[in-house]
Parts: sequence; C-alpha cells; structure tokens
Amino acid sequence: MEEKRLSEKESLELISRMIQTTRENMQVGSGNQFLYWGYFTAALSVILFMLVYYTGDSRWSLGWFGMFLFWFYMRWMERKNESAVITYADRAIMQVWLVIGSLFILTVLVMFALSFYYGGVDFSLMLPLSLLYAGIGVSITGVIIRSRLVTWSPLVAFCFAIYMLMAFTIHRAVTIDWYLYFGLSFVVMMVVPGHYINRKAKESCSKN
Repeated sequence: MEEKRLSEKESLELISRMIQTTRENMQVGSGNQFLYWGYFTAALSVILFMLVYYTGDSRWSLGWFGMFLFWFYMRWMERKNESAVITYADRAIMQVWLVIGSLFILTVLVMFALSFYYGGVDFSLMLPLSLLYAGIGVSITGVIIRSRLVTWSPLVAFCFAIYMLMAFTIHRAVTIDWYLYFGLSFVVMMVVPGHYINRKAKESCSKN
C-alpha cells in the first residue's frame, strides 16, 4: 500500500514537472522560434525585393537560399539548447517541423534534378510551396498547443499561395511583389502567433 501511495505521488510530481516544462518551453522555445523565423523571413523578403528592384538584377533572388542556412543554424541552436525534459507535445512539435524542413529540402532537390533534366526550371514556384509547407506546420503546431489563433494564422499565407499557384496555371508573369506577399505572410502566421504564445506563457507562469 505504501508503494502505491509513493507511486501516485511520484506520478503527480512528474506530471507537474512536465506541465511546467511545457509552459517554459512555449515561452522560450516555441514562441521565440516563430519570432526568429518570422522576423528573419520578413527582413529577407524586403531586402531581396529592394535589391532586385533597384538593381534590376534577378540573380539577387538566389538570396532565398539563405533560408536553408538559417534553418541549419536554428537546428544547431536547438540541439545545443535542448531541454533536459522533453514532453510529448514538445516532441510532437519537433517532429512536425522536422518533416516540414525535410519537405523544403526534398522540393529543392527535385527542382534541381528537373532543371538539369529539362534544361531549366522556375524556382519561383518555391514561394507558394514554402507558404503551404510552413502554413501547414504552423496550423499543426496550433492544434497541438490548442491555440485557435496559431491554428488559423496561416490563412493569409494560404490565400497568397493559392494566388501564386493560380498565376502559374494562367501563365501570368511572376513579379517581385511576391517577395513582399511572402514576407507579409510570415509576419501574420509567425510573428503575431509568436508574440501571442510568449504572452500567454508568461501569464500562465506568473499565476504559478
């Protein structure tokens, strides 16, 4: 009987620690990850827009590959600062974004392969596909952490992605305005939810 009471006590303590860890991770992890990506992508989109617009040299668009360098850097930072206790929700979110990141890499590799086979490919297609991939990742994250705002924040990104894909089907020219649409989408679906998650986490922690 004594062992059963001790086991129940330990279970309650473990649950409490996991809840607390999840709240802390949302404050310094999930929310900040959104902010890092949102601000970086928004800044990159504006910089590339200005470079292409004022120089007239479309080769500056290669700067979009800087997002992969940033992704590898963020992965390195995550492993370096990995929490000692990882909850089921934490692990689920990490796995979701690992799959999303793999989709980005796979898409680029396939596009490179097609460019060699057919002699060229329009890498502008990565803009709408990236919005779809990232938007799906954000929505799933919102479902896991049970936040409606986070779940529905990619709507703007989805609308721009559909518009861009439809432009391809009706053979409309890709414009550098898409860069700004791309940056705006990341502000709405990552910067806003990132600040929201941090604020909610701080409020939750202050009550305990």
